[in-house]
Amino acid sequence: MTHVLLIGAGFSRNWGGWLASEALEYLLGSPEVIDDGQLRSLLWRHQESGAGFEGALEELQAAYLRDPTNNAKRLMALQTAISRMFDDMNRAFLELVDWEFSADRERKVQLFLTRFDAIFTLNQDIFLERHYCNDNVMLLGMRRWSGAYLPGLKRSRSSEPLHHNCLARSTWVPEEAAFSLHAGAQPIFKLHGSSNWSSPDGKPVLIMGGAKAQEIGRNPILRWYSQKFDEYLLRPNARLMVIGYGFRDPHINTAIRAAVEKGLRVFIIAPDGAELAFQLSPTRQRGQIVVPTDEENMLKQALIGASRRSLAEIFGDDGAEFGKVMRFFRPRQGTP
Repeated sequence: MTHVLLIGAGFSRNWGGWLASEALEYLLGSPEVIDDGQLRSLLWRHQESGAGFEGALEELQAAYLRDPTNNAKRLMALQTAISRMFDDMNRAFLELVDWEFSADRERKVQLFLTRFDAIFTLNQDIFLERHYCNDNVMLLGMRRWSGAYLPGLKRSRSSEPLHHNCLARSTWVPEEAAFSLHAGAQPIFKLHGSSNWSSPDGKPVLIMGGAKAQEIGRNPILRWYSQKFDEYLLRPNARLMVIGYGFRDPHINTAIRAAVEKGLRVFIIAPDGAELAFQLSPTRQRGQIVVPTDEENMLKQALIGASRRSLAEIFGDDGAEFGKVMRFFRPRQGTP
């Protein structure tokens, strides 16, 4: 049986990271936004529509392609504010000393993460590099991993001697040769790039805003990561645990939906629990005719459990919920 983990912003939210819906409150206080009434209005409009700051970024990206002269300044302003948001969040993660919720070895989040054959993340922060990717993956791991790593990337270490070995303070550039996996090591795939990645020409490798699927298709390493996501989900007897992802990215949903049709089963950890399936249908509001979405139908078919409690509760002192989550790893009856 293959166990795959997909995490979104709701995962790092357990340690203070911002959700996409919370980004507005940060961006409204950024110098680039405070003094630009049009940019503020744009952010508010997309927040009200549910698209959030990425919707605003998408609109500016499209406007820039149509008319670079009149839209370059505003697009650059929003991109600068977003970059600062990641810097501030990453700084907080670097300063976080203890990320575990329990002293009990069996309840450690790090031990839990080692149970997965692969970790896929939509997050672009450096939380996993700072707190998970260390020697404990090998020492504490359930799978006897030699370690956890980012496939297909070359590392440039920090020039500061004190931080020379810190993965989170390193910068990463995609390899130019054919990408490959390391036998015996746990891969972590950052499906939308990362705030500390750059291309060989120095441009950031960070997918946000509109046309994510097209942008991923033009980037060799992210295209390979996307292919690996498909491959892992389509393995026989595959199970996918989703933590903190709201099913808002069509290209991710398409991959999951295709795998569900082949037998993939899903467990969700999110504030709405199993009812997340209903939250995904805009017609499930009072006075409307209910028309289930593809995502709703997918989750109804694939869901084998859910938890609406925080990771602090699950891995803290909530023994019943912890046991329910750990059922995910038990073999299905009739499987080897």
